[in-house]
Formats: sequence, C-alpha cells, structure tokens
Amino acid sequence: MLTIGWFSTGRGEGSLGLLRFVQERLLRGEIDAQIQFVFSNREPGEGEGSDRFFQQVRSDGIPLVNLSSQRFRRAKRRGGQGERQRGDPGTTPLDPTSIRLEYDRGVMARLERFSPDVCVLAGYMLIVGAEMCHRYTMLNLHPALPTGPIGTWQEVIWSLIESGADTTGAMVHLATEDVDRGPVVSYFTLPIVNGPFDGGWKEVEGRSVSELKATHGEELPLFHLIRQEEYRREPYLLAATLSALAKGDIQVSRGRVLNTRGEPIQGLCLDREIAGALALG
Repeated sequence: MLTIGWFSTGRGEGSLGLLRFVQERLLRGEIDAQIQFVFSNREPGEGEGSDRFFQQVRSDGIPLVNLSSQRFRRAKRRGGQGERQRGDPGTTPLDPTSIRLEYDRGVMARLERFSPDVCVLAGYMLIVGAEMCHRYTMLNLHPALPTGPIGTWQEVIWSLIESGADTTGAMVHLATEDVDRGPVVSYFTLPIVNGPFDGGWKEVEGRSVSELKATHGEELPLFHLIRQEEYRREPYLLAATLSALAKGDIQVSRGRVLNTRGEPIQGLCLDREIAGALALG
C-alpha cells in the first residue's frame, strides 16, 4: 500500500475539494493507498477556510499536524530586531532563506513519526526548501504542460492567451529547489481551440494582454473557460498519478521517474485514464 503525506495550507474550497476527491477514492478502494497525515502551515483560528479544512481532516480520522508559518516568521523577526536593538555588531538582517530553512526543519521534526512513500503538495502556499525536498519524495501539481509556462495558474493562463497557444494541460512533478521545474511524473493535455473556445479566441484577437487585463481581468470568457476545463481535470490527474504509483506503473527513485522496466521517462501521459474517469463522472 502506498503511504501519502498531504501538505496543504487549506485556505480555500479548492484545497478542501482536492482532499475530499482523493480521500473518497481511497475509501472506495480505487487507489491502494492511505493518507498517513495532513500537514498545514496554518493553525486553528488563522482562517475560516483552513478551519473548515481542519474539520474535514479530523472527521476523516487523519492525523493533523500544524505549524503556523506566519507566527514562526513573526517570532523570528521579533527576535532578530531585539538583537539589533542591543547593538550586537555581529548581527545581520534576517535572511528569508534562513527563516524558511529553520521553518522546514521545524516541520520535519514534527513529522518524524511518519514515513510516507510520497508527499503531495495540494494548495500548499509555501516554497519547499532543499532539505525537505531531499527528505521526502514530494509531488507538486502545476497547472501547465511540462514545456511550460511556469508561475501561478493565473500567470499561466495569461501566458497562454498572449502566445495564442492551442494546447495546455497540467502536470505532477517532483518538487525541487528549482520551482516548477522538477522531473515530470505525469501530465495531461487539453486542446484549447475549436468548439467552445472559438468564440473566446475571436474576442481577444488583435488585443494585447495588458488591455484584456484592464478591461476584463479574470472575468474574460476565454480566461474563465481555460481555467474551468483545466480545473475539473486536475483532481483526476492527481488521483490517477497516485494510482499509477501504487500499482508500480511509474516509480520514483533517487529523484528520477522510471517506468515498469526501471528506465527513466519524461512523465507518464494520463490523457486516456482521465478521459475515462470523466466519462464515468
């Protein structure tokens, strides 16, 4: 059985929905896996969304581990300011990278009793540092094809519109120090031309992205349609990826993604599996 660690800030309905989606399939036996723990960089009382998320985790009987990144940063900054006020000539301004490293070490200390096969970053709003990437096999869901673009999902969609792309998709990749550029584990492709997309592309023809952002923003029909069609496929991608790992269809070893023969691959295309799952509903 594949064991999973689940990392999420849990701040919105998307994070909650993704956890429910995967957990339902685990409980039905569709994926031979179990979530060992859920970790959040928020603590109870820091947000209504995360509090709802924590309630769901507890109701599912999954161990919940918390360490507030916001409170951690504040404590470190207060301590650093105090030292500077005392006039210590050897004290330098706090380095955000060093704070992140200390925070990650605090997280790993709290997770010592767990030994997941893989960890899933699902709405985890922090960049994971090198030590944590080396400690765990961490899977990150990125809303773009392996060839790019990088950035937030909003940045990805504006980039697609600006370049007049005919295809997009999403991928699961290994989290590394190189943000959004780790080895690809799996992906799906999504054509964004013809059919319902035609009207959207005609509307933006000859117009710059800066103009579209100013006049429509994210309410632009083409922007909304691309996000909608990708968003509804992303949970299926994650579930199919975990299923493939559980069955051994893909393996991760020493930072490399391998097929059943132990050969390196550039990610497993899951278009067929996702299309079949969507058809079943």
